[in-house]
Amino acid sequence: MITRRHFLLATGATVLSMTTGKLFARDDVIPLWPDDPPGGGGPSGLLKVNSHGSWTNIVSPAIQRFRPENPNGEAVIVAAGGGYRFIGMGREAWPVARWLNANGYTVYVLSYRLPGEKWQAGNLAPLQDAQRAIRLVRSMERKVHVLGFSAGGHLLGMAAARPDFESYPAQDPLDQIRPKVDSVGLIYPVITLEAPYQHTNTHLMMVGKNATPSQEANWSVQNYVTRHYPPTFLAQAEDDRTSNPHNTELMRDTCRRMRVPVELIELSSGGHGFGLGKAGTPAALWDQAYVRWLDNQS
Repeated sequence: MITRRHFLLATGATVLSMTTGKLFARDDVIPLWPDDPPGGGGPSGLLKVNSHGSWTNIVSPAIQRFRPENPNGEAVIVAAGGGYRFIGMGREAWPVARWLNANGYTVYVLSYRLPGEKWQAGNLAPLQDAQRAIRLVRSMERKVHVLGFSAGGHLLGMAAARPDFESYPAQDPLDQIRPKVDSVGLIYPVITLEAPYQHTNTHLMMVGKNATPSQEANWSVQNYVTRHYPPTFLAQAEDDRTSNPHNTELMRDTCRRMRVPVELIELSSGGHGFGLGKAGTPAALWDQAYVRWLDNQS
């Protein structure tokens, strides 16, 4: 059954794909939920896209599949950032998807619900979508990796850390699949919402201005890392003024303490939100390091 939400999403995604120079079949846009997401609510109307290709008004969360010409049998779920206020598809998710395709990986780009868009699930909505996406991709693929940027890194880092957390009631048999991933890539991620790193939009959208220390701790990724956390790749520029480099250092140190395999690529410059990075700059060095690392996880 095609619901209004699904029709709007498929139409919007097809039009957007045309504007990026490649037309994707509607079969390549897979809604996450059989009907309305858990709790209901949310925005109405069409998906909104700005001139940079950033999405808001996420009416129907979904995964968009990018298929490589020579698949290697493994998949990567990509979540772009945007401080949980928008999703940076044009500058992060889509270029990264095509680059990973060139290296043989099937990519699923996640469009997740934004907490400020009146969903009844509130700040749980993005995590529900991430867990559902992992289950969905796990049902189709042999190995499932995740790669998140900024707030998308916070989201996928949290989802990877909490595969047994029931963020929503089971909707169908798909929810019997444990949402476990094989590796985690976090690029300039927001890891902690605890003091003194409370200035980010991720903090504002997830716990608000007047959050208690307990609320901040509950949404800080490092507090959920155990020895069972997947192998982790981190990359961040030293001059990042949005997500303080302490975030990746904290995650690295936590992984080491828990004896989780971890690699951190520290870039001398690049700021925040550089995506693949401009050719010839330090920010462009992380991608090949990530692919080599990812190939070694097989």
